[in-house]
Amino acid sequence: MDSTQLALLALLVGALIGAGVTVAIVASLRARDRAREQTSTAIPEGVAEVLHGLEDPAVVVDPSGTVLAASVPAAAFQLALGALLPAEELRELMRRTRSTELTATDTLRLRRGAPPAEPRLVVARATRISSRLALLVLRDITERERVEQMRRDFVANTSHELKTPVGAVTLLSEAIESAADDPDQVRVFASRLSAEASRLAQLTSRIMNLSRLQSTDELTEDRLVSVDEIVASAADANSLQSDSAGVDVVRGGERGLFVRGDAQVLSEAVSNLIANAIAYSPEGSSVGVGVRKDDTVVEITVTDRGIGIDEADQDRIFERFYRADPARARRTGGTGLGLSIVKHAAQRHGGEVRLWSRPGRGSTFTIRLPAADMPEASTAKKSRKKKKPAAASVPAARNGGTV
Repeated sequence: MDSTQLALLALLVGALIGAGVTVAIVASLRARDRAREQTSTAIPEGVAEVLHGLEDPAVVVDPSGTVLAASVPAAAFQLALGALLPAEELRELMRRTRSTELTATDTLRLRRGAPPAEPRLVVARATRISSRLALLVLRDITERERVEQMRRDFVANTSHELKTPVGAVTLLSEAIESAADDPDQVRVFASRLSAEASRLAQLTSRIMNLSRLQSTDELTEDRLVSVDEIVASAADANSLQSDSAGVDVVRGGERGLFVRGDAQVLSEAVSNLIANAIAYSPEGSSVGVGVRKDDTVVEITVTDRGIGIDEADQDRIFERFYRADPARARRTGGTGLGLSIVKHAAQRHGGEVRLWSRPGRGSTFTIRLPAADMPEASTAKKSRKKKKPAAASVPAARNGGTV
């Protein structure tokens, strides 16, 4: 073997040795990186920035359950930097993620804030992002679950309430058919059938109105509305009921006030309050409808001197189909939806409804709505009236005149 061949052989052996050393070094570095990764709790690049932009509570935790990074909303669930996961269910979810699964999901009840804060229903999702780190994201579904429960209750209650008049109509129609040869009985059954049909129509109408108020965030009509027109329309709608019951509807307070919204919805809300007040007032008494402006709020108050409402019932009186006096509601044809419509109508207009009541002393319902500026034409007209010579004044009654 000549010198050239020996040199080439030496070069090849050197290259093989060099390659082997290189492979060994690379393998050693990779092993070191893997070992470092398995023992490191450093947060991967970009994770902190992603957490900062999340609207849901989210945290990165280490194997001990210590929070290493957190989104801003996470603080509400006591998930602060350096703190341990506050619930055993969360810690178990994280252990499950690290040991057997890449992602684990569970539905839990967690307290938002310090006791006695109400527990919230959340969907917790844990995802492994490294051998020692996991990402935990919470989605608060309390309101969604509440709305779904309300929908189920509404369907169940509606079905139950519709059964009574529908069943009555069926029975009465059968009775009319059986009494075909007795004109007097036919007239009696026909009158009762008409009453049940009217009750069914009223119930159906109120269910539709309430569903419309609850199903949309925006009003179908939004314009400047005169409070005087709202009150007058509501009083007129109940004039037959008030005459039949022997109850006067008396209007008092300020005039010329305006609000923004749907005139029909607001008129129906006030009409429901007046109808309730008449139904629960003794014969010969009066129902007062007062209007006043309190800073930036217009208050429409309906007051009666009826039987009043027990304190235990006052918190539930605005619930759908709730009746404080079921027996009286059946006699008066009440649907249990009127006050619920009032509450949702006020809320849709950015307001609220308040209640004061004492058993035996009567009740006062107050709708509070944001006041609107008076139209320019009305302002000018009012100004011209002020310039006219004052006529002989007539003392006004303390509670105002009849609407």
